[in-house]
Amino acid sequence: MPFLNPNALAWLVESAVSTHSSLIGRAAHAQIIKTLNTPLPSFISNHLVNMYSKLDHPNTAQLLLSLNPVRSVVTWTALISGSVQNGHFSSALLHFSNMRRESIQPNDFTFPCTFKASGSLRSPLTGKQLHALAVKAGQISDIFVGCSAFDMYCKTGLREEARKMFDEMPERNIATWNAYISNSVLDGRPRDAIHAFIGFRFEGGEPNSITCCAFFNACSDMSDLRLGCQLHGFVIRNGSDSNVSVANGLVDFYGKCRQFELAEMVFDAIIRPNDVSWSSMVAAYVQNDEEEKACLIFFRARRVGVEPTDFMISSVLSACAGLAGLELGRSMHALAVKACVEGNVYVGSALVDMYGKCGSIEDSERSFDEMPERNLITWNAMIGGYAHQGRADMALAFFEEMTHSGNDVIPNYVTLVCVLSACSRAGSLEEGMEIFESMRVRHGIEPGSEHYACIVDMLGRAGMVEKAYEFIKKMPIRPTVSIWGALLGACRVYGKPELGKIAADKLFELDPQDSGNHVLLSNMFAAARRWEEATVVRKEMKDVGIKKGPGCSWVTVKNAVHVFQAKDTSHERNSEIQAMLAKLRREMKAAGYIPDINFALYDLEDEEKETEVWYHSEKLALAFGLICIPPGVPIRITKNLRVCGDCHSAIKFISGIVSREIIVRDNNRFHRFRDNQCSCRDYW
Repeated sequence: MPFLNPNALAWLVESAVSTHSSLIGRAAHAQIIKTLNTPLPSFISNHLVNMYSKLDHPNTAQLLLSLNPVRSVVTWTALISGSVQNGHFSSALLHFSNMRRESIQPNDFTFPCTFKASGSLRSPLTGKQLHALAVKAGQISDIFVGCSAFDMYCKTGLREEARKMFDEMPERNIATWNAYISNSVLDGRPRDAIHAFIGFRFEGGEPNSITCCAFFNACSDMSDLRLGCQLHGFVIRNGSDSNVSVANGLVDFYGKCRQFELAEMVFDAIIRPNDVSWSSMVAAYVQNDEEEKACLIFFRARRVGVEPTDFMISSVLSACAGLAGLELGRSMHALAVKACVEGNVYVGSALVDMYGKCGSIEDSERSFDEMPERNLITWNAMIGGYAHQGRADMALAFFEEMTHSGNDVIPNYVTLVCVLSACSRAGSLEEGMEIFESMRVRHGIEPGSEHYACIVDMLGRAGMVEKAYEFIKKMPIRPTVSIWGALLGACRVYGKPELGKIAADKLFELDPQDSGNHVLLSNMFAAARRWEEATVVRKEMKDVGIKKGPGCSWVTVKNAVHVFQAKDTSHERNSEIQAMLAKLRREMKAAGYIPDINFALYDLEDEEKETEVWYHSEKLALAFGLICIPPGVPIRITKNLRVCGDCHSAIKFISGIVSREIIVRDNNRFHRFRDNQCSCRDYW
């Protein structure tokens, strides 16, 4: 048939590559065998080797190459290129070696593939050998070969060689500049990336979408909002803002610079957002502590038919962790399984983190154990989950396993914060101090403000308030808000108003508008029955316009969140809540419960103080949970402040009376109440 000539058959093979269809490719190959005599024309063999290699059938491609009596550099390059494209980097270099054994010289298409393979394998020695071959073959001056060699040196960490390669290139195209800028960002040198961009513009270069996105990444790494905004203006002037990749880079940049309103503006202007656009917007909300909006934008993406990616699901799981939304997190876990991404290391790490922060440490452990691959983030998430639960024993055990079991992961700054935090919350003073003192020598980590805050908190919780103050005075760094805040909290618990006043004054200097510090000082004076001083602090707050955010607790029932404030009577089921509270109060008094009226922070009569503490928000939320949540199901309460001492004692009593597990997440940790006991062992 005249239309099945060799050129037409070669076109069929090419169409199989362009459509990524093995079926079309095999059909075309069968037709070639039927139509043409053997040996096949050399260019047809090259097309077939290229097709099978690109469609990731390396054995078939290699067999066809071996059957071809006339193998050229084109044949070998097709095999090498396909291997690199499909991530078979070692095979690509082996094929290159075999090509050289046949005395076939590589060309300007072969070298870029082999440079990419050696760069991906992080093999600088191989890369240098390839560079020498390219110089010997006279190919290094080719712009694509030179750019690939430069990129290889960047990927293998040879900065000096990369700089020399870049400087010696006789000609640089936009791909070369993009490689320089992108690799500078990836290497943690955003300022170099910005200088390179300026140099590129001085040479008259016109940036494309890759250049702009790399520049936005450099600006976000430096938190340089002004510079990023200047480039935003530039892309608007040259019309590049309509490019979806540039818009995605802008969304990511504004999100990382904590300007989510600007990220929203850019996102809403994208005519056809792709999955990266949606993922970037979800991440932008999470980075700005707008977890509820992150979940809503994810649901919006699903409604318009966007398939969830591993990055999108991991971002939404982070939002669920921030909201303590266990049921929503479980549904995201199911979606990850359905999308076959639960084995992804980032999704798995997000699952470990989400379950840990939602108080389901058993699910966190299960997710950790089921992960086929773990990285440092995974280990930190698991140790952090134990820290939130006050499980210093398990946090320390995991830390030891992480550092002694031959794992490739090395503890970092965050790991030590999690471990010290666990020790602080569990009262493991001796172990915590030992770890802190060995940080520099054993792990090569310089203690930072978060580590010092953990030690102050640890000493303060143990009642060593004066020692904590002495520790602060000897610190080599300037005390931060969290350090003075830890001391003030300890002074409140252990009744040290004079020292607490010193800590509060320091806090007022560092953060004068934070209402929490003023309230804590006022409460400390109230607990010490120094009512006049407590009143003065609250009056000062009012005079300077500082408003205290209301303390509240919330519980989720049937996908609806019910929020309560102290003495709240606005709920539609208020009469049932009050009846439940009265019933609990009677049963608790019969069991010997005595309210701690020290947590009534106003100068009232004792009977009024009992009533005051009885209507705290967490008790109202618990009463509602007992009404609505079926028996046997744990009641999960979240509070935006630290749970008060009386509520803590009361919920312990109630857990035994109603035979229910009650889990309270306050702004500091989890409390799991069961059978008149709390997981914190009354140490919080």
